[in-house]
Order: sequence, then structure tokens, then C-alpha cells
Amino acid sequence: MRYFNVLRLLNFILVGLVFQQCGINSNVMFKSPKGEHANVDSIPMTPLTDYHISVNDKLTFTFSTNNGTKIIESMSGILTEGNGTGNGTEYIVRNNGKVELPMLGEVMVEGLTIPQCEDSLQKLFSKEYQEPFVQVAVTNQRVIVFPGNGSDAKVIPLANSNTTLMEAIAAAGGITERGKANTIKLMRRENEIRKIYTIDLSTVEGLKFVDMVVQANDYIYIEPKSELTKEAVKEIAPVMSILSSFILIFTVFTKL
Repeated sequence: MRYFNVLRLLNFILVGLVFQQCGINSNVMFKSPKGEHANVDSIPMTPLTDYHISVNDKLTFTFSTNNGTKIIESMSGILTEGNGTGNGTEYIVRNNGKVELPMLGEVMVEGLTIPQCEDSLQKLFSKEYQEPFVQVAVTNQRVIVFPGNGSDAKVIPLANSNTTLMEAIAAAGGITERGKANTIKLMRRENEIRKIYTIDLSTVEGLKFVDMVVQANDYIYIEPKSELTKEAVKEIAPVMSILSSFILIFTVFTKL
């Protein structure tokens, strides 16, 4: 009777430890409710709105007078010096939404699109220069890709404004062995809300989405497969080791 009581106690301890340490597939994020299906017709192939400059963005700008005449002359080899263009210096948008620029001082740029920022700078420069020409670029635009395994997540810089979904996934190393090609979630901020588009690239029908243009600060999350058996063994192994130690100790004491 005493033997069975001890076994019952050990069994109770085992169950408690399993429930306490259970973390099977706990790394899977952004789960969708069962039965929920995405409306693929609503997935935009290009961003619905232009990118808006935000705090901590890094900007570069090119400046010239006379509607950029000197830039063209420099490119054609007519002019080799004093073309009046930018030197590639990066300027960071501060927490107050402003950027400190030469001659102009602090300029509010947060919330502006690139064309709006260029227009604003041209108006400011026009007070001192004739027909100023300004080009602005955001140099730290990027997307974050989770290719199917959390430890392989990558931050992908956007080299151009037409980077496609397939290019972003390829830059992250492609879909991992555990990733589900039929459950790719693109999360995009629209009107201060993160909207989720679920894309299926597991069949040839998904080819229509490979040229979808990604936008700065998009999250691309490829949902991982549920490896229940592997995860269960991984979670239970330490518990079984503890239980084996209890049984060994109990066996030794019963034979004393």
C-alpha cells in the first residue's frame, strides 16, 4: 500500500510539472481564429498611400538652383565643380518631428510624404535661392521578415521603393523548412492601425502576389508548422528525468 501511495504521489508531481512547464508551440505568434478566412481580393498589390516620414527616419537631400540645371550639367560632364548638390549626409528626424538642416535650421517633416517634404524644402530655399530644386530620400526604410522560425528573423533594408514580397522573402533566406507557404501574413500600418493580409504562396495561384510591393515598416510573418510531437518530447524530457530520479531514489530506499 505504501508503494502505491508513493507512485500516486509521483504521478501527481509528474502531471503538475507537465502543466507548469508546458510551452508547446508557445513561439507561434499572430494566430488567427479557427475558421477565419482572408479575403484575397482585398490584398493591395501596391501601397494604398505614400510613405509618411516618421521619427528616427534618416534623410538625405540633393539641392540645386535653377530647377536642377547644375545637376544635369554635372551629369553630362559640362560642369565638374560647384554643382551645389548634396553630399550624402544623413539627417535624423528628432523626437519632436523636426530635422536640423543646413541654413534652414529645424524643419518639421514628420507626417509628410517624400513629395510633400520636397515641396516644403523648395519653398523654404526659395527665400534665398532662385528656382531651387530639391530631392529627398529616406535611407533607413526596412521591413522585418519572420521566415518560419523565430530565431531566423531578419531586418531587410529596402534598396528601392519597388521591392516586392518575393524579393523581401528571398533576402531573408527564403521560407524555412518549418514555415507554412500557405500562411504568409503581411502586417501594414494604415491610418494608425496594423492591418493584416494573409497570402497563400503554396500553389501556382499565389503567383499573382509575388510582385506585391512591400512598404517600409511592413512585417512579413510566415507562420511556422505545429510540431506537436517534437515540442512535446522536448517539454516532457526534463520532467521524465526528474521522475526517473524519484523512482530510483524510492527503489533504493525500499530495499534498505
